[in-house]
Amino acid sequence: MVLSLYVVLFLALHLLPGVKSSMANLNNNGYDGIVIAINPGVPEDEKLIQNIKEMVTEASTYLFHATKRRVYFRNVSILIPNTWKSKSEYSMPKQESYDQADVIVANPYLKYGDDPYTLQYGQCGEKGQYIHFTPNFLLTNNLPIYGSRDRVFVHEWAHLRWGIFDEYNVDRPFYISSRNTIEATRCSTHITGINVVFKECQGSSCITRPCRRDSQTGLYEAKCTFIPEKSQTARDSIMFVQSLDSVTEFCTAKTHNTEAPNLQNKMCSSRSTWDVIMDSDDFRNASPMKGTDPPPHPTFSLLKSKQRVVCLVLDKSGSMSSEDRLFRMNQAAELYLIQIIEKGSLVGMVTFESLATTLNYLTEIIGDNAYEKITANLPQEASGGTSICSGLRAGFQAIIHSNQSTSGSEIILLTDGEDDQISSCFEEVKQSGAIIHTIALGRSAARELETLSNMTGGYRFYANKDINGLTDAFSRISSRSGSITQQAIQLESKALNITGRKWINGTVPVDSTIGNDTFFVVTWTIQKPEILLQDPKGTKYEASDFKVDKLNIRSARLRIPGIAETGTWTYSLLNKHAKSQMLTVTMTTRARSPTTLPVIATAHMSRSTTHYPSPMIVYAQVSQGFLPVLGINVTAIIETEDGHQVIMELWDNGAGADTVKNDGIYSRYFTEYHGNGRYSLKVHAQARNNIARLSLRQQQNRAMYIPGYVENGKIIPNPPRPEVKDDVSEAKVEDFSRLTSGGSFTVSGAPPAGSHTPVFPPGKITDLEAKVEDDHIQLSWTAPGNVLDKGKANSYIIRISKCFLDLQEDFDNAALVNTTSLIPKEAGSIENFEFKPEPFKIENGTKFYIAIQAIHEGNLTSEVSNIAQATKFIPPQESSVPALGTKIFATSLAIWGLAVIFIYILN
Repeated sequence: MVLSLYVVLFLALHLLPGVKSSMANLNNNGYDGIVIAINPGVPEDEKLIQNIKEMVTEASTYLFHATKRRVYFRNVSILIPNTWKSKSEYSMPKQESYDQADVIVANPYLKYGDDPYTLQYGQCGEKGQYIHFTPNFLLTNNLPIYGSRDRVFVHEWAHLRWGIFDEYNVDRPFYISSRNTIEATRCSTHITGINVVFKECQGSSCITRPCRRDSQTGLYEAKCTFIPEKSQTARDSIMFVQSLDSVTEFCTAKTHNTEAPNLQNKMCSSRSTWDVIMDSDDFRNASPMKGTDPPPHPTFSLLKSKQRVVCLVLDKSGSMSSEDRLFRMNQAAELYLIQIIEKGSLVGMVTFESLATTLNYLTEIIGDNAYEKITANLPQEASGGTSICSGLRAGFQAIIHSNQSTSGSEIILLTDGEDDQISSCFEEVKQSGAIIHTIALGRSAARELETLSNMTGGYRFYANKDINGLTDAFSRISSRSGSITQQAIQLESKALNITGRKWINGTVPVDSTIGNDTFFVVTWTIQKPEILLQDPKGTKYEASDFKVDKLNIRSARLRIPGIAETGTWTYSLLNKHAKSQMLTVTMTTRARSPTTLPVIATAHMSRSTTHYPSPMIVYAQVSQGFLPVLGINVTAIIETEDGHQVIMELWDNGAGADTVKNDGIYSRYFTEYHGNGRYSLKVHAQARNNIARLSLRQQQNRAMYIPGYVENGKIIPNPPRPEVKDDVSEAKVEDFSRLTSGGSFTVSGAPPAGSHTPVFPPGKITDLEAKVEDDHIQLSWTAPGNVLDKGKANSYIIRISKCFLDLQEDFDNAALVNTTSLIPKEAGSIENFEFKPEPFKIENGTKFYIAIQAIHEGNLTSEVSNIAQATKFIPPQESSVPALGTKIFATSLAIWGLAVIFIYILN
């Protein structure tokens, strides 16, 4: 019963949306609120807007028929960057922003890649983050390569909205089927084509030769390519090759190819794309539209980003006097105004208790005088009750008084108090069009705060007792315009409880992508410490070089002159007081220049709320531009309301919670619940010892590049795309440090700390591989944990069969492998196991299928792993091999030289 309950909860979890709040929603079969945002770095081009409109309009009809008359695109907003000229037809955005757009239009980083793709790293059925189109893709004719843009958009929309995956696999383009035929990895197998190696192409003609079989793997050689026939009868599938004229549908259970080693089978347990789509929130209540008429054309709104407008709405009620909260709020607000908010922004400030007071109408942040004018008014005393709605209304008025619209403006609301009247202004907040970022300070902050963030697309944070939680929250609230080079980057954020008369030392690496507008800040609780800071060239800064705030905010700040030196900075702090005190160190910076894309880190949980015992996933993305950064240490710190911390290393190993290996997305399951209430997430990404690297390979989850087509028996090639050679597929990255807040999430239904009974089984194994060596089968996989991906499993169950369906449909009755000698390793380790497949005989052409379950010490079992295939055969002596789908007969096997192959079939 416990296991069944867990499975239900686990499935329910993975159908819930991620934290990124798209504004798109489905009403009466039509999608409203879709946002397509153009990056500020894209040159102004009217043709770009026109092509976007044409793509979406045509895609709407294609989507409507592909979903059997269920959905279409009704309303779309195109967000114009503020770097473009203003026009009368451009309206003011509300909560629409570049950072939360469904589609972004931006130049690729480096010269590789006009391939359209979707940033998608959640589990099966979970929404993606965004679709990325390059201006070049939208402005040039890509018809031969990708098919029409409308078809590409539908392919990517399916990734983004319904959490399905590609049905091809560039890393495993061929496999051997259960019928002993060599097949291209595709869905459906009804799509026909030929397999060739391109020797030379000139113009519209190519010299090709048949593919040879690789002597080691038995599959086609690495250069072998599947070329589809231009004229097809197959109607599916859009997630394999949407460019074929005949392809108008998704693969269904009837046509789905469960054997293909693709990501759809791996991530969705061999379910068809249409099955997953039909289980989505969109389709549960979407019946096909009646009649035969096509849907109406989409309507478009052109919205132009405005100057950033932010109003701080800060709590100064009586409860803010406890635990130094008012001081800490002022320290963090000052840091935000001086170091984080982008130059040229308009900033106002309001405080509230039972009533609200406007301290500053909007002031443009240009020089030091501007922020000093605001920080001088930070509240010095706390008293009165808590009226959050009064604060919000005063914030709106401060914006309107300065001749700005609340629509698209941002409110940063910080409070520590309860207020049972918040809901009375929800409707006003909705009508305002403002974005509300909320910071809950302490465990008594009103529980309805998060509703304000959720309804307006704002961030939500929880800060506990030390100042770092507040500075981390404020540091995360940067511009959402897409101008990454203007945004502040946090390098260090550390709270240090130092005993009396003691020194503490630390280091911070500064890499060459950053260094402009760099600040080093120290705060204290009792007495200013001695401060020593040294740059990589030996220049020293002492306490006398630091500026101490006049308002007794107990902070000292140094702005590094010019561009901060690249290399390791060192600091030392001496607590001069006899008693222990809490010191904090914060270091922030910006991109070295407007043309230098910095390495950045972002983080979030898989959901913003959860009910025990649902596991959550921590995600951190580390990238430079659109290129993932690999090989670094990424640590998540999750803190509860009572100060309990869970520290987890995040992995990019393609196992457990991690969808794809080496994609720059670091993830891990979170199951260590410690009571109910708010939890905060913070992530630290560090590159040390010169091992970090950029991946220049093509992104996952993208529209497939078609090298050519077969027409009337002749191959018509497409223009080659720039390929990343293996020897330059990765570029080294300097040592760096990045800190970022992942916001807060809320837990309910959790038992008291220490009273947990086991409810989470080991994680599913998704990378099982098998091969035959002499008369043994060798297996390898990544070890799951005892609890999902933590600890080590108690034992393994391995089963084997000569029939694929035996393992897929009836795993418990397949032949059992003796695993008494197999002792599970720690989660994340590589497991290797060799066994003799008794009672089976290994003969030439024998094919085996193997799958694994991991067992928890409390007898909870994992899901069945992917199904691996191992075949023993003798390769042909001929220079070529049979065409696609040709049977590999046992009579042929008898005359081939001995070889062994392993095939990885993803389940």
